[in-house]
Amino acid sequence: MRHKAAVHGLDWTVASAGTNSYHTGEAPHRYSQKICAVHGIDISDLRATRFTPGDFSQYDRIYAFADDVYRDILRIGGKSSDRSKLDYFLNELNPGCNESVPDPYFGNEDGYRIVYELIDRTCDQIIENYKNKLYV
Repeated sequence: MRHKAAVHGLDWTVASAGTNSYHTGEAPHRYSQKICAVHGIDISDLRATRFTPGDFSQYDRIYAFADDVYRDILRIGGKSSDRSKLDYFLNELNPGCNESVPDPYFGNEDGYRIVYELIDRTCDQIIENYKNKLYV
């Protein structure tokens, strides 16, 4: 998303955070890095961080990639949770479906390629939906 926003000249702040500490501080999975590099995107310097309640005040849109993540975001956000900012990521592509992005973590490189393509299409839709808005 960060790469696409820059290509479109959008001054958006884009961040990613998890809701557990399994990979905090780690670089993206090697297959994620490899597939992004094939598409001209270097994500090797990124490091996993955790979602915080303050993210609700810092960001205009917050996307969950899965049901459990959606619930965790609300739990972590507590009283700071603003449901109007939170949505399932794939709802931008398929409104109201509340679908989860498949997790390729325990699979092979092909799974990462499929998920990349899904994320890529959804990011294009997000840009289309919000490029002319004052906020994202």
